[in-house]
Amino acid sequence: MKSLFQNFRVLVALLVVSGLLGWATGGLQAADAATTNAVASADGHAHGVDGHVHAGGEPDFLAQIGYSYLTAYMFCLSLCMGALFLVFLHHLFDASWSAPVRRVAEQMSAVLFPWMLVLLLPILALQSKIYPWLSIDPATDHSLDVKKILFNRIAFNVLVPALVLSWGLIAHTFRRWSIAQDKDGAAIWTKKSRVLAAVGIFYFAFSLTLGCFYLMKSLQHQFFSTMYGVYYFAGSVWTTLATVWVVVLYFKDRGPLSQVISKRQIQDLGVLFFAFTVFYAYIHFSQYFLIWNAAIPEETFWYVGREQGSWKWVGFTILFGHFFVPFLVLLNQDVKMNPAIMVPMAAWAWLMHYVDMTFNIMPVPHPHGLHVTFWDPLFWAGMVSVLGYFFLKNFRSAAPYPLRDPRLKEAVTHHEVPAPGATVHH
Repeated sequence: MKSLFQNFRVLVALLVVSGLLGWATGGLQAADAATTNAVASADGHAHGVDGHVHAGGEPDFLAQIGYSYLTAYMFCLSLCMGALFLVFLHHLFDASWSAPVRRVAEQMSAVLFPWMLVLLLPILALQSKIYPWLSIDPATDHSLDVKKILFNRIAFNVLVPALVLSWGLIAHTFRRWSIAQDKDGAAIWTKKSRVLAAVGIFYFAFSLTLGCFYLMKSLQHQFFSTMYGVYYFAGSVWTTLATVWVVVLYFKDRGPLSQVISKRQIQDLGVLFFAFTVFYAYIHFSQYFLIWNAAIPEETFWYVGREQGSWKWVGFTILFGHFFVPFLVLLNQDVKMNPAIMVPMAAWAWLMHYVDMTFNIMPVPHPHGLHVTFWDPLFWAGMVSVLGYFFLKNFRSAAPYPLRDPRLKEAVTHHEVPAPGATVHH
């Protein structure tokens, strides 16, 4: 109860701070609108070009910082949310193979609170520089007018931090119950986790969609897509699986997981990585195919803008690098357990996912082509380093795997990978 009260106080404090940050920048809105009227054409509004892009097509200093920071944030958020989904997956299916690797996912998702919430504050502070719709009067824009119940400053400043906080509290609840079971071995913790997973998965799907709508899709508020949330989810889990594969192998070789990780866990993580390679490609192609086939301007402009200049080649890079390369490499079963191939493939997955986030965000400030600045690698490396530090701190603060998980013994003793043509003996 004391912990719950403390979390509630933190929620109230952060909501107040985020609201103040958003409304403190509200004074920029009038100046932004004036700039927009002076330099942006009606076509520019229709395609999401904001008032912080100069006549020459380049964003101003604060806007560039905001977009670079947002790209890094969405990349890191995807890792945290992908890890949280893996925890959900374990409890929903009462899985045994994933019991030894569950603690890695729990500790990775636990950085959502408070660190991803703290890292959200610069986005809230620079929101008027990042999101064009904050500088547009809904009365002059029908696309914004019909969405104004969600796309307004108050909703943005309340819902976005509330979503990140709620994800963090769910992650910490799973982690707290898992660590509690290490101490007493009571089955009640497993039962409570299954109930939370069964109920929470619906909230996870809805809230993740809403979160990526606010933070990324709303950069071009006219855009319509019913698959955008699933698209972000698929890329997030894909990247997280590659990351967990490497982390699990590292801790297996270094000792903490050496007694509980077998070939089965390594292979199954690789199989899921392969599966989400196909799933991501299916979702992204489905979104593209449905939008292009319908030929509705409110939908097609998003892809038309990303066929301009060098963005076309970025799109081809995602097509081949995000799907064909990992798909062809991972077809062989033995590859999924080969560190010499899988570790570079995990690094490749990170690169492709960051390119994917760039493809979603950067055409707004740079509509004529890819433009890499000093801020892009700086924010990405800095944010990854900070979160990596707190992940390791979390990981070392508890047992490296759930010591008394009821499925742990089964995972350790009954899940070796059979040789070709052989049968599994339990």
